[in-house]
Amino acid sequence: MLKIKSYVKAESIQQAYELNQKRTAVILGGMVWLKMGNRRVSTAIDLSGLDLCGIQENQEEFVIGCMTPLHDLEVHPGLLAYTDGAIKECLRHIVGVQFRNCATVGGSIWGRYGFSDVLTLFLAMDTWVELYKGGRIPLLEFVSMEKDRDILLHLIIKKRKIAICYLSQRNTQTDFPVLTCCASLAGEEVRTVVGARPGKALVLQDPEGFLKGFSAMEQENRKEAIHRYSAWTEQNVPTGSNMRGSAEYRTHLVQVLTRRAWTGIGGTVNENGFLA
Repeated sequence: MLKIKSYVKAESIQQAYELNQKRTAVILGGMVWLKMGNRRVSTAIDLSGLDLCGIQENQEEFVIGCMTPLHDLEVHPGLLAYTDGAIKECLRHIVGVQFRNCATVGGSIWGRYGFSDVLTLFLAMDTWVELYKGGRIPLLEFVSMEKDRDILLHLIIKKRKIAICYLSQRNTQTDFPVLTCCASLAGEEVRTVVGARPGKALVLQDPEGFLKGFSAMEQENRKEAIHRYSAWTEQNVPTGSNMRGSAEYRTHLVQVLTRRAWTGIGGTVNENGFLA
């Protein structure tokens, strides 16, 4: 059971930050995962009055407030177009629309959950986080940091010409994923992100050069390159077992989902490596 001693609706980020320095204080977010825990909270801090909800888009980036509900992302025309629908595919499995209208971007990213579809997708793009004290840092660096008492303000996606494909395997609809996989190609930069291993999402590139010149390959060569690359990822992604699947099953899924994701990308890039 979650027990809260006092509740404060913060009037400023500085006030929220100061309150959050106490180890037993907590930022509320959307309260969808927090309320399921068994803990005592001295001060629950509500950021909903600080104008941190919404998605701003300009020519260079998307800026997403930490209190933005996940459902806002899956219906945002700019994000849908930029990701060619991958953001909708990523989010549609997360329980239901009512849940996604409560769960926030900030809570999903700050938690660095191993099962997070959201984290898997955003790691495949040029994504940054903006912290109150820490400033802007790459998401890849942020997920490797230990949790501290800073406050996540915004998630920033830098716009690049990108092809992206998101896939996941679930035992049942709306359940936590057995494995998640997102592949992206920005120019010649290859990224494959594998999450729900069941550990935190892992970012792989292409050190062996299997996919070098991917967008210019003939179809048969592209198919062979994908086969070799997916076999390599299978050997280089550590997996574990839990109630949803064994390590052996997840290792097999790494190869299958990587191959499918890159096959999907192969159908959406033109000779310049951009979306067709």
